[in-house]
Amino acid sequence: MKVVNSKEELNEQLAEWRDEGEHIALVPTMGNLHAGHVSLVELARENAERVVVSIFVNPTQFGKDEDFEQYPRTLEKDTRRLKTISADLIFAPAVETIYPFGVEDATMISVPRITENFCGKSRPGHFDGVTSVVARLFGIVRPDVAVFGQKDFQQQLVIRHMALDLCLPIKIITGETVRDDDGLALSSRNQYLTDDERAIAPLLYEVLVAVGDKLQSGARNFDELEAASARQLSEAGFDVDYFAIRRALNLESPDRDCDELVILVAAKLGNARLIDNLIVTI
Repeated sequence: MKVVNSKEELNEQLAEWRDEGEHIALVPTMGNLHAGHVSLVELARENAERVVVSIFVNPTQFGKDEDFEQYPRTLEKDTRRLKTISADLIFAPAVETIYPFGVEDATMISVPRITENFCGKSRPGHFDGVTSVVARLFGIVRPDVAVFGQKDFQQQLVIRHMALDLCLPIKIITGETVRDDDGLALSSRNQYLTDDERAIAPLLYEVLVAVGDKLQSGARNFDELEAASARQLSEAGFDVDYFAIRRALNLESPDRDCDELVILVAAKLGNARLIDNLIVTI
């Protein structure tokens, strides 16, 4: 497995693979890899002969009061981990490589409507940063396949929209959320939790499952379910950003006949902002 930092080194290897007729999958990450990332790499391997993992902590998707400086950067540890699985190359560029004109003068890509609520509302500019860096990675790597995780449900919808709207010839695949034994979705930010907070955190998924069961049983009082769930989490110590039941296709409000729903939640617990979701097919 190679680790490259420059576009020139990357292009040399990619050209060699393409000359051999091999397909290329990209797994974009910000590093600090855990078992959830590993599952995405393994899914990428199922869909292409070669797997590129990008590791880049993207400054444009962090707000001014967010954890860009504190975000864990563990390239050596990540490299050792990826060597044990099916990755072929790590692309770990500098900020100047991704934003050659500087962050302040960077061209930004904005996806309307689907980014206006939930994490897009709570973190203004976040999704503009996500789409702008992903578009750059797509342009640099030119993958046949790109793999993202379901835990960031809104994000993968936004990226799918961007790829379709810009006619990018890339197959977007979403990998299932990987969880700890108690149900908490794996996340690099889980390490911000204290021991006491970590004991409370699995309630987030428990509430999702309970609401999912009610929807499967015929409940359609969406507003009441959302309010009661947010209240339950608040009483347990969460600072709830949103708890919402929406159409899985486009995050719009559902009607009683909608047969594929997604339950979305974001809440702060101490210094950690946790997000999760559950797809419910009726």
